Amino acid sequence: MTDAPRLSVAPMMDWTDRHCRYFHRLLSRETLLYTEMVTAPALVRGGALHLLEYNSQEHPVALQLGGSDPVELAQAARLGAAAGYDEINLNCGCPSDRVQSGAFGAVLMTQAPLVADCVAAMRAAVDVEITVKCRIGVDEQSPEDILPEFLSQVAAAGCHRFTIHARKAWLQGLSPKDNRTIPPLDYDLVMRMKAQFPHLHLSINGGIASLEQARGFLEAGLDGVMIGRAAYHTPADILAAADPMIFGTGKAVDPMQVARDMLPYIEAHLVAGGRLHQVTRHMLGLFAGRPGARGWRRVLSEGGTRPGAGPDLVLEALARIDAAGAAGDAAG
Repeated sequence: MTDAPRLSVAPMMDWTDRHCRYFHRLLSRETLLYTEMVTAPALVRGGALHLLEYNSQEHPVALQLGGSDPVELAQAARLGAAAGYDEINLNCGCPSDRVQSGAFGAVLMTQAPLVADCVAAMRAAVDVEITVKCRIGVDEQSPEDILPEFLSQVAAAGCHRFTIHARKAWLQGLSPKDNRTIPPLDYDLVMRMKAQFPHLHLSINGGIASLEQARGFLEAGLDGVMIGRAAYHTPADILAAADPMIFGTGKAVDPMQVARDMLPYIEAHLVAGGRLHQVTRHMLGLFAGRPGARGWRRVLSEGGTRPGAGPDLVLEALARIDAAGAAGDAAG
């Protein structure tokens, strides 16, 4: 990518699929979007090329790969580059059991030389930028010691952009869900890494819940901010004003218009044999905090899985927002 991202939405398993990304793109033209993690073995050995499908409107969009075999990752990177992704990211932060058993994800924080080999192989295979998402350390590691050494070794292999989840991952004793919230955040350490490695593009991730907080990190000297759960659960709060607030372009978008703009996409998905809820499950938080939000969620949640459910259900749900707004105006 020519312009490294100031804001991105984190790759999240079962959440940031292609329907979610299309929806998020309507909220922000500039924010970098990531796929769910796709394992290199699934692509190379399993031939699961359908996992690379996306809509051309999603750009800029990055493919996140999971794996630990340099040759296999290089092959997967070639497939990702051929599919047209703007960036290919190596996952060194996911703590799930499945990832551990495959010897990749957060466990790679203990194997910096291997990560460097993987990055070097991927860079040699494609012209697309190779980036890394990591933790500050795992288990009993001392982040103050391990993180700068990790960054140094992997950067020497040609990776110049890192997204750092500012928590340790505890591979023993904590579930993947708990690993997202229980280990304490150490934002100061990430700031020190930027001071120590001023030539690297460093984005911070973990617990960031507002655009104001994101802008604070950028103003403090970090190069980028990645937001995960808040961007998913309250997408309008994070993404609708991201372009003007973070990138200085365009203007904030209207969530009501975004919901309407999703209708042609939904129609095309249904014509192709898809189900309504596969798209609308990602839209439940669009009006979070606004009058009528509960009715919007209830209509889509209860009706989205019914056979034959279509765009009319979205319009019915939107009517709950309109009605709540009208009631509020009348009360005012």
